[in-house]
Amino acid sequence: MEQGRAREDVRPYASAGTPLDVRVPEQVRAEQVRGERVRGEQVRDERVRGEHTHSEPPAPRAVQRHSVRGQILDALRTALVGGELAPGEVYSAPALGARFGVSATPVREAMQQLAVEGAVEVVPNRGFRVSERGPRELAELAEVRALIEVPVMLRLARAVPAARWCALRPLADATVAAAAVGDRAAYADSDRAFHGAVLALAGNQQLVAVADDLHRRSQWPLADSRAGHGAELLADASEHIALLDALIAQDLTVVRSLVREHFNGADV
Repeated sequence: MEQGRAREDVRPYASAGTPLDVRVPEQVRAEQVRGERVRGEQVRDERVRGEHTHSEPPAPRAVQRHSVRGQILDALRTALVGGELAPGEVYSAPALGARFGVSATPVREAMQQLAVEGAVEVVPNRGFRVSERGPRELAELAEVRALIEVPVMLRLARAVPAARWCALRPLADATVAAAAVGDRAAYADSDRAFHGAVLALAGNQQLVAVADDLHRRSQWPLADSRAGHGAELLADASEHIALLDALIAQDLTVVRSLVREHFNGADV
């Protein structure tokens, strides 16, 4: 029984009856074809010139591999946020590669990066298990984010003119649009884009990078993710709109209150 269950746990991207909308296989496959054609032409040119072709790999190969790996990594992150990669389940790189229409190598490289980020765990000889996260970890991430972002937001509220806040309106509206249709993956992207744009006004690239990493980690689903998230997404998105309105009006009292609420009652 244990062996049988172990085999069942090693799943492809999803069951055969659940098609995935990762939107990368054709693009990846086309790039691989283009890369092979370019490498073939380069090898023929080198042979015509009498050059050796075995001393070092041609440059397009390295660039192409990085491009495929990056696309697979983005798609896997989207699948994590959307719940298509379920917490606690084990997925093999060859099976995922078959779903994407690529070899197991770029999938394995992308999964290794996700392991560094804490999204998955390496299971020797089987694949990668999606990490199971609980409410405590989510609360800890929210606390760290608050310690970093809240002081910066309050400082910016006092210094940034209204016109610059107005320019962020489309980003806030995008979070509402994604939340309205319950698209968790699209909401995650727009949510990070809004927060990143706000923090970018501080002019500190390291701050933006660190905050974005923490924000991404906080978006991975909990182990028990059966409950719906539509109401939560809409509530969070509405806070973006209200916060932006307060920043444009330079109402520091409202800004302080909304920022506290947005970061789960952080002690500001």
